[in-house]
Amino acid sequence: MTLTVVPTPIGNLEDITLRALRHLREADLVACEDTRRTGRLLAHYEIKKDLIAYHEHNEERLTPELVERAKAERVALVTDAGTPLVSDPGYRLVRACIDAGVEVEALPGPSALTTALVASGLPADTVVFTGFPPRKGKGRTQLLERVASEPSTFVLFESPHRLRKTLNDLPTSTPVAVCRELTKLHEEVFRGTAEEAAWHFSGGVKGEIVLVVRGGTQKVEESIDDVVRRARDYVTEGESPSRAAARAARESGHRRGEIYERLVEG
Repeated sequence: MTLTVVPTPIGNLEDITLRALRHLREADLVACEDTRRTGRLLAHYEIKKDLIAYHEHNEERLTPELVERAKAERVALVTDAGTPLVSDPGYRLVRACIDAGVEVEALPGPSALTTALVASGLPADTVVFTGFPPRKGKGRTQLLERVASEPSTFVLFESPHRLRKTLNDLPTSTPVAVCRELTKLHEEVFRGTAEEAAWHFSGGVKGEIVLVVRGGTQKVEESIDDVVRRARDYVTEGESPSRAAARAARESGHRRGEIYERLVEG
């Protein structure tokens, strides 16, 4: 049979899809983080199913049992809100089902990550999702250094009481969007710099938060020789010298003309 990964609303019950409802109705068993919360969701749509609690504290123990169930039955996997596996339990079960030859079907649907990214107004060309950032130590330092230097858009989950610290740890001019209580009654999206956002939320904040950050505001200074070498790599990969020079210029801050001249001179 199958394991179906079913996204559920992140706040507004109207966001569940018709396809998700059909799979929940057809499932023989629903594995969920919190049986009470999922029970309320199913009751809202008049669905009665056997539920089993499956979360980070028992997934290692229950995964073999659920894989066996999925071999003969239709098992649906949900989390409290959003898409399973995205900073939520589920990877261990999906991987085990794949290894056991059980069909895995992933449904599209609600996700705080993509909702915040679209609402942020920041570029979605290169996106890095980090989940909750480390609270302290080397891991946090490395992440903040990466955000400061890498021209990508970073999506982070953050708790209300640590939001201001994270904002203050970013370069002050960093473009950010603080997305709070997405799809809920008190939804708020604040767009501005990290400094402006820290001031805006200086009085405290409540609710679930997704922080979207445009990185690369403090680029590490590269020598022109290093930049030209990178442009040559782009040419080797198939780009024209003109496009390679333009790309290297965007990434480094050096002038396109200077890069191009050195590139064609060999």
